[in-house]
Amino acid sequence: MSPRPVLVVGATGRVGGAVLASLRSREVPVRALVRDPRALTACEAGLEVGRLDLRDPSTFADAVAGAGRLFLVRPPAIARVGPTVNAFVDAAVGAGIDHVVLASVAGADDNRLVPHHRIETHLRAAGVAHTLLRPGFFAQNLTGPYRQDIRHDDRLYVPAGQGRVAFVDVRDLGEVAAQVLEDPTGHVGAAYELTGPEAVTFDEVAALLSDALGRPVRYEPATVVGYARHLRQGGLPLTQTLVQTVLHVGLRRGDAAAVDPTLGRLLGRRPRTVADVIADHTHLWRPED
Repeated sequence: MSPRPVLVVGATGRVGGAVLASLRSREVPVRALVRDPRALTACEAGLEVGRLDLRDPSTFADAVAGAGRLFLVRPPAIARVGPTVNAFVDAAVGAGIDHVVLASVAGADDNRLVPHHRIETHLRAAGVAHTLLRPGFFAQNLTGPYRQDIRHDDRLYVPAGQGRVAFVDVRDLGEVAAQVLEDPTGHVGAAYELTGPEAVTFDEVAALLSDALGRPVRYEPATVVGYARHLRQGGLPLTQTLVQTVLHVGLRRGDAAAVDPTLGRLLGRRPRTVADVIADHTHLWRPED
């Protein structure tokens, strides 16, 4: 009898993609769940792909059929998690999923304002074995949301003041999630706060970028209003603009400054630093690329 596949929600996204890659490197059977299966079937030979639209409950049954475990992440565009993410959890549990790994956020246990708090609460009420991963601030913001500012304007433009950030590499999160999904023994009911191994300022990140790219990159502290306007001009929807602005303002207060040793303990090695991420992705900030 073939082992039941692990479901990966958001397999084309930054977090889900990292989990998918780590599971495949471990040769764990996987079903990648995406809204448009064509996004993966064209480039992932031999990968089982399923359709999942969290806003369309009619896609739930086929997505979860015959699966064993679930990696769950909330798409940024979904704020109302009750009829979407939590309803999918119910469908997965009803279909026999026996363990859920949730990519939550740091502080979700106490912060009722973030949607992840409601997902965590629902998982506990659902009675399914689960593990909560609460990563801090992703270093991959440099390769995603900040990329165009760095690439074209040679600047980091965020309202973080001089706050320090213990950037975490999403690849390390993917590795930990895959480890738990392959064998949940010892992780049932655990909630892990995951950070990088050091906290740095955006001035220090700009200096690392400058050294790696061979051209000066500056950190320009944004005002709250200026940053929100910048995001809106870039086409980000209003709700996501508000979320991103609030998260970055929190960096001024040190919301992401604490360094937690848990990630290194789970990995069995030192987590990647923001300098590692920059060294691995310099091509993304070169204008010619």
